[in-house]
Amino acid sequence: MAQSFKLPDLGEGLTEGEVARWLVAEGQEIAEDDPLVEIQTDKATVEIPSPYAGTVLQIRVAEGEIAPVGAVLVVIGQAGEPLPGESLPSAPPQPASKS
Repeated sequence: MAQSFKLPDLGEGLTEGEVARWLVAEGQEIAEDDPLVEIQTDKATVEIPSPYAGTVLQIRVAEGEIAPVGAVLVVIGQAGEPLPGESLPSAPPQPASKS
């Protein structure tokens, strides 16, 4: 199942951070604790490691954008699986049989 990684609380009362640089790309295989993203705050640039292993399915916040704490930054899962909130394509409805 795909995992949504949210911007963690970086402490010191900070409520947001700017995505300074992604250290991964969509489609890239990563291991747990691999460097994921650099977040710029008012006080420092912090490198955040990945809490999950898998494939980077979607980057949701672009470099240079500011994200609030708790915002989904990236979705990590297995290649080809649906993103959270998406469903697999369903089979087309079968025509009703005439009896």
